[in-house]
Amino acid sequence: MIRGFIKGLGELFLTFGVVVVLFACYTLWGTGQYTADAQESLHEQLDREWAKPQKVTTEKIKLGDGVALIRIPKFGKKYRFVIVEGVGVPDLRKGPGHYPDTALPGQTGNFVVSGHRTTYSAPFNRIGELDRGDKILIDTRDMQYVYKVTDAKIVTPDRVDVAEPVPFHPGKKPKDRLITLTTCHPKYSAAQRLIVFGELDSQTPRVTEEQRKSA
Repeated sequence: MIRGFIKGLGELFLTFGVVVVLFACYTLWGTGQYTADAQESLHEQLDREWAKPQKVTTEKIKLGDGVALIRIPKFGKKYRFVIVEGVGVPDLRKGPGHYPDTALPGQTGNFVVSGHRTTYSAPFNRIGELDRGDKILIDTRDMQYVYKVTDAKIVTPDRVDVAEPVPFHPGKKPKDRLITLTTCHPKYSAAQRLIVFGELDSQTPRVTEEQRKSA
C-alpha cells in the first residue's frame, strides 16, 4: 500500500513538473509569438497611415494603435518595435506602450514608454545594459528623434512621479524634451522598477525604408 502511494505521488509530481515546463515554455515563447504577430500588423498599419497625406486633427491616438517606432543601436539592427498607445495589459502584449497624457516624441516634457522585460517578446529585456550617452531612436511619420541616455535608477512601484513632465518633480514646468523607459526589476519579478532616462539630442527628417534602399 505504501509502495503504491509513493508511486502515485511520484507520478503526480512528474505530471506537475511537465505542466510547469509547458507553462514556462508558453510564457517565454508562446507570448513572444503573440507579440510578433501583433507587431507585424502594427508595422503594416503604420506603413499605410504614414504613406497617406497627413491630416490636421485633434483626435487622440486610440489605445492599442501605433504611435512611433523605437530602435536602440546598441541592441543591433534587428531591434525595432512599434510603440503602441496605452500601458494596459492588452496594450503591452502588443509591444512597448506609451503612457497616455505624457509628451509625444519630440515634444517638450516627458515621453514615457513602458515595456515587458521577460515575456511578450521582452522588448525592454536589455535596457539595464544602456549607459550614459547611448542612443534611443524614435521614428515618427516625418521625423527621427535621437535621445541620449542620461541616467538610470531602480525605484519602488509606487514612484509614479518618474512619469511627471519633469521626473520626480510633480507640478514643475518642463523645459526639456525627455524620454523615460520603464520596466520591471529584477527580471521575472515586479518588486521594483528599472527606469532609464534620456534627453533629446537631435532630430532629422525620417528616412523611409525605400529611401534607405535607393540611397
